[in-house]
Amino acid sequence: MGSFSSFRDMLDAIAERGRRLLGTSQNPKQRVAMEEIVLQCEHLLSSRGEASGLALAQDILSAWKELDDEEQPRFMRELLIRFGADDAHIEDAIEMYRSERSPENLAALHEAAEPKRQELIRRLNAAPDGTRSLVRMREKLLGLLKSEPELKAVDSDFQHLFASWFNRGFLQLRSIDWTTPAHILEKIIRYEAVHAINDWNELRNRLAPADRRCFAFFHPQLSDDPLIFVEVALTRSTPDNIGDLLDETRAPLKPGEANTAVFYSISNCQDGLRGISFGNFLIKQVVEELRREHPALENFVTLSPVPGFARWLKAAEEGDDTLELARLRDHLSNADWHRNAEIIGEASPLLQRAAAYYFLTARAAGGRLIDPVARFHLGNGARLERLNFPGDVSARGLRESHGLMVNYLYKLDDIERNHEAYAERGEVVASPEVRKWLAAGSPAKTSSRTQEKLNA
Repeated sequence: MGSFSSFRDMLDAIAERGRRLLGTSQNPKQRVAMEEIVLQCEHLLSSRGEASGLALAQDILSAWKELDDEEQPRFMRELLIRFGADDAHIEDAIEMYRSERSPENLAALHEAAEPKRQELIRRLNAAPDGTRSLVRMREKLLGLLKSEPELKAVDSDFQHLFASWFNRGFLQLRSIDWTTPAHILEKIIRYEAVHAINDWNELRNRLAPADRRCFAFFHPQLSDDPLIFVEVALTRSTPDNIGDLLDETRAPLKPGEANTAVFYSISNCQDGLRGISFGNFLIKQVVEELRREHPALENFVTLSPVPGFARWLKAAEEGDDTLELARLRDHLSNADWHRNAEIIGEASPLLQRAAAYYFLTARAAGGRLIDPVARFHLGNGARLERLNFPGDVSARGLRESHGLMVNYLYKLDDIERNHEAYAERGEVVASPEVRKWLAAGSPAKTSSRTQEKLNA
């Protein structure tokens, strides 16, 4: 991190020299009109000097941050219209390639087809802290796409460049523990997107014990800001509810006692990097790291939420009479059902059968799986291993999934085969225990695990 800080200081010094050459001075709080920023962008594209280019890029990004909520969308529209590809240039390049299909003419066609804004974004990225500023800029852009879908062309250029700048070769895996600097730990609390961390004591419970681990990916240009992190519990068995896993009164396991690593929370941290995939690399590298540190680990599983299930159940049509969706909805309409053992006992088989249908049969438009978490893990080669009800009775868990959680199993020998089944054929690889719920004449009875909970 120290060498990166020195590199940034060097860029700052070069930019300051460039500013003196341009006869300008940096005042980050001085507002600059949007039209002037656009002219500066034109100047940046025509600039050949390194120092003056860095100074211009830094000034443009600083000025853009000061634009208000009306001016920033106008700037995005300027990126779309003024900094697109030159149609006449493309037509000429096409004709040249048609007349002679040479590698040189193909390269010229490729260059002509590239929008000018891609080169502009590259030059802005060279500014000190430019990458961070561009990630924030795309975050703003993503918020505009619903109302201004034509800006998707601009976002495609951001995403194209970010996919290169944030590829796996640049990412750094770091272990996060209780000794990690406080400014990074604060971000872990803020970015946690699955199971909220309410205070420092809860964070300590997830990081300090010997049977709890956390890993994050960082990028050299955002060295103090995680891109994505995963929280891991080391256990003796596959857990079926999040309450036991986060229980602050539990007795931690000693090193070597655990045989199972449980990925129970994966959080993306930078909204401006939405659509840039890190999670599959993260899980695979963390598995390798844990195997090296804890040779006794045999099983790698998740305890995952099902964020789309409640929404699907509300809108789903009966379809198959054996699902008894109306009866299930009636049980769950009681606000305190999760505190009533009798209701849980009656709802459990109905809900698990509906959940099996949700994963194995129900599909969204285009034939893809409805649940985003399922798409992620199955796409990574995991197997849908077990349905857990009730697994999460927090307010969020009840709202999003009626308390349902699932385990995905990462069996190392099967990952590639499972991935191919899902990617090539759309097949959900699931355990017999999950598939039994859709078997003809499946008995409506409570699972042994649920019954044990009710009897406790």
